[in-house]
Amino acid sequence: MEAVKEVVETAAFGLGDLLDAGDGAVVTLVAGDTRLAAHRAVLAARSPVLGARFQHDTPQVAITDAEGPVLRQLLAYCYTLQAPQLPSMAPQLLAAADKYGLSGLKDACEQQLAAQLHVENAAATAVLALSHSCSRLKEAAVAFIKTHTYEVVMTQGWADAVVSHPRAVVELTCLITEPSAPTRNLSGRERGRRLIQAAKQGTVEVLQALLEIGADVGARDENWSGWTALHWAAYWGDAEAVRCLVDGGAEVDARDHRKIAPLHLAAFNGHTAVVQMLLASSADPNSRHHWGGTPLHAAAYSGHADVVAVLLEAGTEMGARDNMGKTSLDYARLNKHQHLEEMLS
Repeated sequence: MEAVKEVVETAAFGLGDLLDAGDGAVVTLVAGDTRLAAHRAVLAARSPVLGARFQHDTPQVAITDAEGPVLRQLLAYCYTLQAPQLPSMAPQLLAAADKYGLSGLKDACEQQLAAQLHVENAAATAVLALSHSCSRLKEAAVAFIKTHTYEVVMTQGWADAVVSHPRAVVELTCLITEPSAPTRNLSGRERGRRLIQAAKQGTVEVLQALLEIGADVGARDENWSGWTALHWAAYWGDAEAVRCLVDGGAEVDARDHRKIAPLHLAAFNGHTAVVQMLLASSADPNSRHHWGGTPLHAAAYSGHADVVAVLLEAGTEMGARDNMGKTSLDYARLNKHQHLEEMLS
């Protein structure tokens, strides 16, 4: 995954820097009756797959594997790193994000679908996760089905999956019948790895069980810039997991390899409750990451007024400048978040 690297590094510059002004800068994507104009450079910067479609000065490309509403959401994400209709379109958007290499959107879809798991959709969600190599969503769906096996296999969703995706159902059956390893016999490193995995999935009961048997709350994700479990919980906005980890002794100002703290991630993604929780646990409201940005820079860049208000109340330095000399107000203006200008002036 490159999701967080994508959003954090994008915060270092505005979309204006991505737009070329020459001939052919604007191209057209067509899906059925839907025609959408976009800047070639923005598509190339966000999605190498879409960018490749417009090589050799191609002015128009037909998108045959996504319907118009899905294409609109993909394009919205390319420009804003947000998909307004994500809650209602997560399955379709996940498939499209996977195809077009939008890893940040794919991760957001995984989170949304994991939060929406219930008996009727569990089979379809698990099949989707297997089809698109979504490890976090797969583990969440498998854990859910293990807990509600009888109810799930009696649904129409399971019957439909058996007919339309028989190989995936065979794999899924193997996964849900696989016995769990006894946690108390795990090595310290494995306990730490599972703690991080539980934070990614938002399974608070697993977090609690692992902490009770001595899992290192400060364990680092070896595959993701040295994030702790608290980084992951803050990124996903999981207040229960954050509370569990903080109560378990997690360092609220832990930094990853790029000096990013959990508060930066919660602020960037607009998770107001988690921002409040971290600040109440003595997180530094003026912490700076590798690029010199503070949590206020992150919230202003993304346009999250509630988070901006909480950070200002906590004593964040409003005029702080990052390594590019930009203030939070500069980013609010750059991204046309007019509702923030008065707050940050």
